[in-house]
Amino acid sequence: MSAHINIGQDTSGQSIAIDLEELLATRLLVQGNSGSGKSHLLRRLLEECAGLVQQVVIDPEGDFVTLADHFGHVVIDGAAYSPREIEALAGRVRQHRASVVLALDELEVEQQIRCAALFLTALFDAPREHWYPALVVVDEAQMFAPAAAGEMTDDTRRLTLSAMTNLMCRGRKRGLAGIVATQRLAKLAKNVAAEASNFLMGRTFLDIDMQRAADLLGMDRRQAERIRDLQRGQFLGLGPAISRRPVAVNVGTVRSGGKNGAQVLLPLPDAPGDEMEALLTDRLTEAATDQNARRPAPPSRPAAELERALSAGPTLPAVNAAARDVEEVAIAASKPSKPAPQESPGMASADAHDGIANVVRELAASDDATFRPSASLFRDFAIRCRQRGVASAHIDINRFRRLFACQIGGLGRLEGKARTIAEQMIESVDDDVLAPYLAMIVAAALGEAMPGEDDLARLYGSSSPSRVRRLLDHLERSGLIVVREEFGGERTIVVPEAADLINASQAA
Repeated sequence: MSAHINIGQDTSGQSIAIDLEELLATRLLVQGNSGSGKSHLLRRLLEECAGLVQQVVIDPEGDFVTLADHFGHVVIDGAAYSPREIEALAGRVRQHRASVVLALDELEVEQQIRCAALFLTALFDAPREHWYPALVVVDEAQMFAPAAAGEMTDDTRRLTLSAMTNLMCRGRKRGLAGIVATQRLAKLAKNVAAEASNFLMGRTFLDIDMQRAADLLGMDRRQAERIRDLQRGQFLGLGPAISRRPVAVNVGTVRSGGKNGAQVLLPLPDAPGDEMEALLTDRLTEAATDQNARRPAPPSRPAAELERALSAGPTLPAVNAAARDVEEVAIAASKPSKPAPQESPGMASADAHDGIANVVRELAASDDATFRPSASLFRDFAIRCRQRGVASAHIDINRFRRLFACQIGGLGRLEGKARTIAEQMIESVDDDVLAPYLAMIVAAALGEAMPGEDDLARLYGSSSPSRVRRLLDHLERSGLIVVREEFGGERTIVVPEAADLINASQAA
């Protein structure tokens, strides 16, 4: 089947068409500075071939979601799914030949890149029976195939370059026709740009970009000056699907609109200065408080998914330190290295240990105990021990802190070998991070959901989400846990050394 789609007119008013079948075989590169009309051109192309071929749009700014209102595209919100779900969705997109828009505007830049890379890789890896023809449009392609590393991690850069290279170099045999749009050719990886045989070049002003555009269009230096004079919505086209010689194209109109804000001048408000100041500052404190209250917390990971993650490998190393601290304190309580002179032999016995454990347990159960200073808790501990005749002279404030952390962290919920392993895991963990780490270990051992951000904050003695994030970063840098951030804001915590702990707990 041969199909030609009209994308606009040349300077003499003649229609300029793109051979869709040829485009599927030869790919397309669109270049132009911000405001040159790249998104408008892509929208025109997508609208004209809607219903003729499957379309997959990688949309980092959410500009193309309005295609769903007019042409029935399915909008996939990248922030709403986990990486595995994104890969599964891509497989179904190929299987059912659905036209989709992968909207990434709710994600951070590096998450956008990883999400798009996983999606493109899954499209590429689809089984042979699903190799149907499809246009794959990647807007802002310099993000996903950068010429330089930039600020993204090496792992992310390798992942995205591999996905984009496969799309442009090897995608044709799998039915995937890449259409990439970029603001600057100099920012786009050369091995990605070089695989396109069709070009639509919009205006650009930097010499390096003009020279690369002229080279691709077969122009000399003087002819390349035309690129600088192009107006918004004007492009120079060349390629087997467009024209064998460079041709100027004025892109036609579109039916669906983007989500961009107004780009025309509007009258400014005429409110006097004092009224405008009042509008800005009136009840500002209440507004800020209300905004913080309405800010949603990251969704917690389903328990079943956590169980699968636990069965696949060790989880939550943060529990290690707390358990070992508890054991250390218990041993010190039952066998004090320097007993006080006035203590009788029975006072350091199991009864004394049980008395200390009961006092610590009561303190841990009191309201807001984790938010009280350690010195205040230790004074309360000493007073209660004296009132009950419990020998506690061998427990200094450092040992008390570890006993308290082990109590609120839930070490007592573990038994037998599982407890012994947990105590070994927490042996070298600092006192101030012991309780949240131990809570994670206990959850991993018992197959429960990991403590949420609020629970970790309470155990850490803080109400600040940023402090909890710094806590997790510290534990991860220390090698105790591995934190996996997902696209929708979800977080999975894995303890690399928890496999033995889990097995021991299940055996018990």
